[in-house]
Amino acid sequence: MKVPQAVDACLEYHQANSEKNTAITYRFVLGRFRNEFEKARVDKLTSEEIFSFLAGFTEGKKQSTKYTWCAVLRAFFNHIIYRYQSSFQNPCDNRIIRHVFRPPRIGAIDIIDRETVDEIIYTTKLMRDRLILELLARGGMRIGEVLKLTPADIDGIKIILLQPKSGWEKEVVFIPKRISERLRNYVRDDGIRSHENIFPLTYGGARHVVKRAGKRLGVRLRPHDLRRYAATYASRSGVPLEVVSKVILRHKNLSTTQRYLGKVSEAKAARWIDRIYE
Repeated sequence: MKVPQAVDACLEYHQANSEKNTAITYRFVLGRFRNEFEKARVDKLTSEEIFSFLAGFTEGKKQSTKYTWCAVLRAFFNHIIYRYQSSFQNPCDNRIIRHVFRPPRIGAIDIIDRETVDEIIYTTKLMRDRLILELLARGGMRIGEVLKLTPADIDGIKIILLQPKSGWEKEVVFIPKRISERLRNYVRDDGIRSHENIFPLTYGGARHVVKRAGKRLGVRLRPHDLRRYAATYASRSGVPLEVVSKVILRHKNLSTTQRYLGKVSEAKAARWIDRIYE
C-alpha cells in the first residue's frame, strides 16, 4: 500500500471515531508525512527514513511535542499493520527513535493518554498479555477479577463476575465486541475448559505483565492505572458519571468514583472548557 492511501484510511478512521482535537492532530502530522513520502510504500519505509523525517519535522519543538508527533506516527503504522493484518515491522520501533522522542517525564502519571494506552496494547505481541491489558483498560476490570476469569463467565459482550469485591451476588462487566471475540478465540485455541482459569498467573506475574508492557514506552505502569484510565477516559468522553460509577467501575457510591478519577490541572481544565464551547 502506498503512503497516501494508508494515510487516507487512517484519517478516515479517526474522523469517524476520535475526538475533534485528536483528528486534527492526526491530519496535521500525517499530512506532512504524506507530503514527504507520497511515492513510497508504507511497508518499505525504514527506521532511518522515519528518524530523518521526525528530526526535521520536530526541530525546535518542546520534548512533549516531539513525543506526541512521534506517537501519532507510531500509532499510524500500528493501525495499518493491525487493520490490514500486515507483517512488516513498525519502523518507529527503533531504540534511537524511542530515546530521542521519549516522553518529557518518565515515571508515575495520574492518567495515561489514549494514544499511549493504544500503543501499549497494540505493540504487545503475546495474545494472553494483550487480553489482560485490554480487559483492564477497556473493561475497567480489577486485576484480581481478570485472574479469576473462566470461559463460563463469558456471555457475549458481558462478563459475569461471581462473588465480586462489592459483596453482591454477582456483577456484570461490559467489554467491546472485538475483545469478546478475541477472548473466545483464545479460549478455543488454547483448549481452556469451561471452569478453568483463562489466565493462570499469580498476582505478581500479572503485575509483571503490565509493568513490562509499560516499560517498553518508558511508562511506569500498574494494573490499577489501566482501570483508572478506563473510567477517566469514559468520563472525559461524555459518559455520565452514574454510568462510569455503576457500570464501568461498579462502585456502590458516586463519591468513591469522584475520588477515583484523575486529577485535572489548570491547563487541562482550560483546554476542556475551551473544547466545550468552541
